[in-house]
Amino acid sequence: MTTFADLGVPEAIHTTLAKRGIEKPFKIQALVLEDALAGHDVLAKSETGSGKTLAFAVPIVQRIVPADAQPSALVLVPTRELAVQVTEEFSDIAKATGLRVASVYGGVSLPEQAKRAAKAHILIATPGRMEDLANRRLVSLKGIKILVLDEADRMLDMGFQPQVDDLVDRISEDRQTMFFSATLDGHVGYLARLYTRDAQKHEVESPRETVKEAHHRFIPVTQSAKVEALIQLLEDERDLALVFARTKRGADRLSYRLKQKGIKALALHGDLTQGARQRALGDFERGKVNVLIATDVAARGLDLDDITHVINYDPPDDDKSYVHRVGRTARAGRSGTGVTFVLPDQEHDVSRMADRLSLRDEFEASGMKVSPPTMVYTSHRGGRSMMRPRPARRL
Repeated sequence: MTTFADLGVPEAIHTTLAKRGIEKPFKIQALVLEDALAGHDVLAKSETGSGKTLAFAVPIVQRIVPADAQPSALVLVPTRELAVQVTEEFSDIAKATGLRVASVYGGVSLPEQAKRAAKAHILIATPGRMEDLANRRLVSLKGIKILVLDEADRMLDMGFQPQVDDLVDRISEDRQTMFFSATLDGHVGYLARLYTRDAQKHEVESPRETVKEAHHRFIPVTQSAKVEALIQLLEDERDLALVFARTKRGADRLSYRLKQKGIKALALHGDLTQGARQRALGDFERGKVNVLIATDVAARGLDLDDITHVINYDPPDDDKSYVHRVGRTARAGRSGTGVTFVLPDQEHDVSRMADRLSLRDEFEASGMKVSPPTMVYTSHRGGRSMMRPRPARRL
C-alpha cells in the first residue's frame, strides 16, 4: 500500500493527516503529489469529491516556509462555500508547518478580510474579490510562487475568465501552476495549456458517465402527493439529505412545509446573506439540521463528505446538472444515494437523461419506461423527407 511518506510527504504533514484518519492517498493524490512536490506544473482531470484538495494543499505547505513572502500561494476557487471548505482543509497541515491561511470572498467586510489576507502565506480566494483587493492595492501578489486553479471548468462556466486572466497576469511567470478541472477539453484545455508550462498531466477517469459510487433511484410522483412523498422518504432516511429545488421561492416554501411536519430543514439560496449561508451550512454539517434544501447556484462548491442522500425534488435541467447534484454524495470513496422525483409530464425527458447517463436499468426499476428518442421530420433535396432524433432539451 502506497503511503504519504512513500510519496515524499514530510513527517509533520503525514502525521497530522493520520490524526484525521487519512493514512492512504486517494488515486488523484497518488498521481499528482510526486510531480507537485517536485515543483512541476500540473494539469489534473478529477471530479469534485475525489480528494483533490490535498493533492495541491500538501505540496503548498511543504514548499512554502514561514519566512517566505505573504502571501506566497494563491488558490482560486469558484464559490464562497468552496473557499471556506478548502481553507478548513488547509488549516491543520498549515499550522503544523507554521503557515497562516486566509479566505478571500465577497459578502463580508473587505477591510478586515484584507488585513488577514495581507498577513497570510496562503490565500484561498474567489476571483472577483481577489481582483478587488489587488486593484485596491490592499494585497500584493508579487510574492506568489504557487498558483492553483481549483474546479477551473466551473470558474469559467460562471463567467470568471476575465478576473482569472487579470490575476494570472499579475503573478510572476516564474511560478508553479496547478490546474484542476473535471474536464481538460475544448476551451478549458486551451486555457490550461496557456496558464501552465511543460505541465505533467494526470487524469482520474470514471468508467461511468455519472457518479458510479452512488445508488440511483427514480420515483414517479404526482404534483398533489409530491411533498408527502418527500416527507415519507426523509422519515425513512434520517442521515444528512441535500434536497434540490428549482427556485429560491420553492426552496423556502418546501423548507416551511417540512418544518411544519417536524423535520429539521433549512433553505440555502442566493438571497441569504453570507452569514446566514454559513450558519445554515454549519448547522447542516454538524447535524443540527439534517435536511438542506438548495438551489443549484447555492450548492456550487458544497463539499461535505457526510451527505448520504441527494434528492432531486425538482429534476435537474440537464445531464451535467444531474452529475453535479448527485456528486454531492458518494464522495471520496464513500457510498451514497441519489433520488429523483418524476412528475408524469417529466417522464419522457428524465427517462432520456437517465438513458444517456447509463441509468436505464435504474430508471425502469421504478416501473417507468425509457422513452425512445422523439423523431422529427426534416426535408432535404429531392423533395423527400427523413427522420432524425430531436435534440435533447432542457428539462
